[in-house]
Amino acid sequence: MNTRLAHVVALACRARAYATPRGTPQVPAPRDAGGRTWFRIENAAATPESTPVYLYDEIGMWGVTAADFVQALAGVTTPAMDLHINSPGGSVFDGIAIHAALVNHAATVNTVVDGIAASAASFIAMAGDTRSIEKPASMMIHDASGLVLGNAGDMRQMADVLDQLSNAIAGIYADRAGGTPADWRASMLDETWYTSAEAVAAGLADSVANDTAPPPAAPEDRRSQLIRARARVTLRG
Repeated sequence: MNTRLAHVVALACRARAYATPRGTPQVPAPRDAGGRTWFRIENAAATPESTPVYLYDEIGMWGVTAADFVQALAGVTTPAMDLHINSPGGSVFDGIAIHAALVNHAATVNTVVDGIAASAASFIAMAGDTRSIEKPASMMIHDASGLVLGNAGDMRQMADVLDQLSNAIAGIYADRAGGTPADWRASMLDETWYTSAEAVAAGLADSVANDTAPPPAAPEDRRSQLIRARARVTLRG
């Protein structure tokens, strides 16, 4: 296979994450009567301040393409948008384009992980000016993966392309969550899963949404302990 064709195949590389066994057949995303996948911008539900946007699908040709997303995004004219995410990930390049479209949009972007933001969906979530995650939700990051047909040189070239893409994605996490690209790349190589609390601790989210658990009691300081001890002595005296 020549170099040009190798690059074309490399462009199809995907950063995938599914809660299904390896080898599970992939089927096209469900579509409504208009042929659209389960991605929508609810302009009818928009307030003067914010528009809800739902990214509830795979990213790429089996679900929401960057072209579809950007076209719909052009219709958001409110000062803010709330991007709700429930996606297993998908195409690296579509994910990067969607991330760029959100970062460059005039509206304030509030990303909310409703169920799962895995793989490409996890770095799309980094486009939020504010980032929250529902308490039962999860996030997952891992290295890009892909397919290529060809000789040994083509395989090596594909490996270099995947390293380049994964390093770029690690840079997105580092820019938004802190840390170094090298540290994030190490976590990606391990395929790391995060609970909502772990995502906040890692810097992948700013807060846990709708967390109704009472905050832990603050530890009693030394001065308070002494006051209580003196009070007990006084009472006994």
